[in-house]
Amino acid sequence: MKENKVLFTIFGATGDLAQRKLYPSLFRLYRTGSLVESFAVIGTARRPWSDETYREIVQETIAYLNPTEEEAQAFSSHFYYQAHDVNDTEHYDKLKDLADTLDAKYTLDGNRLYYLAMSPAFFGTIVSHLESQKMLTSDGYHRVIIEKPFGTDYETAAKLNEEITSVFAENEIYRIDHYLGKEMIQNISAIRFANNIFESMWNNRYIDNVQISIAENLGVEDRGGYYDKSGALKDMVQNHILQVLSLLVMEPPVAFSEQEIRAEKIKALEAVRVYTPEEVKENFIRGQYTAGRLADNQYLGYLEEPGVAEDSKTETFVAGKFTIDNFRWSGVPFYVRTGKRLTEKGTRINVVFKQVPVNLFKAEVGAECEQPALEPNVLTIYIQPTEGFSLSLNGKEVGPSFNMLPTQLAYRNSAEAIENTPEAYEKLLLDALKGDGTNFTHWKEVAQSWRIVDVIRQTWDQSEEGCETYPAGTMGPEAAFELLEKDGFKWIWHPDEWYRERNLL
Repeated sequence: MKENKVLFTIFGATGDLAQRKLYPSLFRLYRTGSLVESFAVIGTARRPWSDETYREIVQETIAYLNPTEEEAQAFSSHFYYQAHDVNDTEHYDKLKDLADTLDAKYTLDGNRLYYLAMSPAFFGTIVSHLESQKMLTSDGYHRVIIEKPFGTDYETAAKLNEEITSVFAENEIYRIDHYLGKEMIQNISAIRFANNIFESMWNNRYIDNVQISIAENLGVEDRGGYYDKSGALKDMVQNHILQVLSLLVMEPPVAFSEQEIRAEKIKALEAVRVYTPEEVKENFIRGQYTAGRLADNQYLGYLEEPGVAEDSKTETFVAGKFTIDNFRWSGVPFYVRTGKRLTEKGTRINVVFKQVPVNLFKAEVGAECEQPALEPNVLTIYIQPTEGFSLSLNGKEVGPSFNMLPTQLAYRNSAEAIENTPEAYEKLLLDALKGDGTNFTHWKEVAQSWRIVDVIRQTWDQSEEGCETYPAGTMGPEAAFELLEKDGFKWIWHPDEWYRERNLL
């Protein structure tokens, strides 16, 4: 395996993201040999830590991966800390001196990767200083990884993009969406393009509707202050859901390469109809959880959560229908839903196929045992917490009668396989090291996503109506179910029914 020579500089090195995701992911890359000796990490933040303190923290963050003491010491010895004020030009001069020293010490060939794990408000300031203080080398590559949210609407995203592209070229910018690093998200393309049974039917002739569900059973926890300024639409729909939708909708790329895949994803998002305010009211609903019970657990309502305004209208749930205006998908609704304090944590995609033209097995009206309608064939892609896929079919029930019995052909990745699967951030960091932007978002994707979402947001902000409500532990407001019912469909995934049947909800 080729060693990756690189100097990481992490802005926001003391934060939760760095400690929960970045340091463990870097350690996994170290353990697998993607990082060996020729790498170094500079951590910067306002806290006055020393190198020793920083290394102790790094070792604590990887303890659950059970490194040997020698392994932990060897890995953390590559980490260096410098207290930093992002607005202070002199601090960048000190960063440059340290970077140049480490480049020579570890023979890094001038390769620099900057990770901005901070508020987007500082992105423009940081990149402009990287340029003005000559921290972008001419010897190797320089790349920047940016966390979401990328702006708060199209206007702010465009301004942010202008600031960053004044310093970095588009192919040097890696806008991270950790969902694109998940194993089964990447498997969507494999399921589609490697199986003629699906790709030949992946169109409006055979598919009735598509459902994307991203459910969280947790509330806002200690993020109430942040979440109250964001909401489910911006937090989940603008990025994760629209990225998943683009992979489902896009045309087959000419080649499985970064350039071709991105081109098709951009075209897919451009085919998503940007609704008028009237269409938003018809096709999208928002909800907010109230106090509820699930099994032995009692939950607070959103308005009682710490950091949330008492009169907040922020949505904790979104359900909606997207329309795709192209030849392949004309007439096929794409339903999406996401929310907090739902029944179960889970992300899954349900592709619902059309029924056979005639049900041969339905008994005549008035017969003693009338055969019920056939269940639709459904391809389900499980993203998390379980990984795999299933296909539901109709078969004959064992016995003398000809009753239909729905059955599933299912595959799940084993617990061992899941445990050994690279974590999303690990995959994405390795992609950035290799210069592969396939699983990151291009500016044109971000821009179109904001155009789609901005109309929804603005319509809600201008409406005098508040959110629909739903008890914590349920799968959302009644309006989310009525959204599909008026089109003659229903949500395929309904984990709340199990609890209702046992009077636990």
